[in-house]
Amino acid sequence: MSADTEMYESSKNAPTAGSSGVLGRVRELYEYRYLLQNLVVRDLKVRYKNSFLGVVWSLLNPLLLMVVFSLVFSRFGGAEIRQYSVFFLVGLMPWNFFSGALLTGTTSITNSSGIIKKVYFPRELLPLSAILSNLVNFGFTLIVLLIFLYGSGIGLTIHALWVPVIIVIQIVFTLGLAMFLGAINVFYRDVLMILDVVMLAWFFLTPIMYPFELFNSMSPLVIGDLVLEPARVMRWLNPMASIIDGYRTVLWGNMTSEGPVSMDALFLLRTFVTSLIVFVVGYVTFMRLHGKFGEKL
Repeated sequence: MSADTEMYESSKNAPTAGSSGVLGRVRELYEYRYLLQNLVVRDLKVRYKNSFLGVVWSLLNPLLLMVVFSLVFSRFGGAEIRQYSVFFLVGLMPWNFFSGALLTGTTSITNSSGIIKKVYFPRELLPLSAILSNLVNFGFTLIVLLIFLYGSGIGLTIHALWVPVIIVIQIVFTLGLAMFLGAINVFYRDVLMILDVVMLAWFFLTPIMYPFELFNSMSPLVIGDLVLEPARVMRWLNPMASIIDGYRTVLWGNMTSEGPVSMDALFLLRTFVTSLIVFVVGYVTFMRLHGKFGEKL
């Protein structure tokens, strides 16, 4: 039985009545948990179908990028960063999780037009399954990161307990964006083309190849009587910069430390609030538009 057939059968066996209100919606999502499981399995099967390397490529990809960037940045300041390979991997792996989840989440509705037209189910399950399938892939890459952490002598410290919290914040932020863009993409199919360009620029504006402290050395932005620090502006405009910096702080450290350091709880709370705002905007947009998906697909 194919993944699509299994998903269709699961959706037929699930409840068919919609729910109103936040609690009703949460209860309905719980009732469709088995469909969510099948959606995640389907996404994983599609990703690795007819792939010779399969999951291995998910591990090799960041390693090959690490080699390339390590060779390049060792000549342009990377040599000044201790254990640059670990420094780079700690930033790259969460970014790959984010970019992969956002791209698949954006196309999750349009790619499932067949099942959407046939049966009722909470449409939020589609972007959510995209996030969770990429989360599984992220879990595989964390194994590689763990090997590098211990191989470099850093290992895991008590500060690594912050990682699950940071992952939850990243999921909330990514899911909000995926629902927003996924809903808009149903009506305007050029969203994905624009997103490809935005993601490339976003990658270079996020401290993956370089430390976040680099923004502190930049000149302040002066707008009339208002003086803005570049690091503060980056945290406001780019939540992924704060999220990546969070991973790096608790797993690698910072430019003035010799290893991982503790996370600032207040800083993490501000990042969570920002992610929550993005999630609410994305969810409200999705819920207002999801009733028209069938006629637009």
